[in-house]
Amino acid sequence: MDKKEIEVENKRIFYRVVGSGQPVVLIHGFGEHGDVWKNQVPITNYRNGYQQAITENDNIFRFIIPDLPGSGKSEMIDDMSMEGLSEIIKKLLDREKIDSCIMIGHSMGGYVTLAFADRYPELLKGIGLFHSTAYADTEEKKAARKKGIEFINDHGAFEFLRNTTPNLFSPASRDEQPIIVDELIDTLSNFSAGALVSYYEGMIRRSDKTMILRNSTIPVLFIAGSADNAVPLDDILKQCHLPSLSYIHILNNSGHMGMLEEPAKANLILERFLLDAMAI
Repeated sequence: MDKKEIEVENKRIFYRVVGSGQPVVLIHGFGEHGDVWKNQVPITNYRNGYQQAITENDNIFRFIIPDLPGSGKSEMIDDMSMEGLSEIIKKLLDREKIDSCIMIGHSMGGYVTLAFADRYPELLKGIGLFHSTAYADTEEKKAARKKGIEFINDHGAFEFLRNTTPNLFSPASRDEQPIIVDELIDTLSNFSAGALVSYYEGMIRRSDKTMILRNSTIPVLFIAGSADNAVPLDDILKQCHLPSLSYIHILNNSGHMGMLEEPAKANLILERFLLDAMAI
């Protein structure tokens, strides 16, 4: 794994590059960083190791795994909207001289993926919405995020993440795999309140992107968790018919964190999709 940095607006942006084949960008979600994909890439030098990589052959895929601005080792930028974050992904691709890729986004990372697809459709061979949606926030969701902002401002970023992260996992995962919940929480201590608030504000402001799916000429992957409270299964099922070519998978034992809750099944789904998208 190559650990790299670029400078944007005098801010440091950290990312990882693994492998040398078809470029695949993996974008993490809110309150996460790039290490959330530790089970998906063929490397052994993450702190917690991995269970079963998408592929053991480094020559098939070239993974680009950023820490979005404000997460992990990356510093915040001025424009923390979904569009602003997507421009950072474009700069990473430019730095790596990549003119065609497959992009998979988890949760908020899916919103960044859709913003990128809106601006740079010609650079994409396929996209994946991993526990994510093209719908804009409902008024109820906006109100919940605003309450989250109040809590963050009052109690701090880590206290917010410590309290909310367990709810991202299914009841079965919390009961049977408590270590994966604890390990994720242990990685979240360096988030700033400003970064989390900026993410929430960006998600509140984002527009509906269902036309991106409706007009898509590339394959689109949908991965849903049957126990996902953040992006409910019904919401994903209502939009998965929009692209001309959809791949739809349900993780029956997962909440919102299927890459950690059911890594072997998630990786099989991802590998099949990546190989198909690469061949088109």
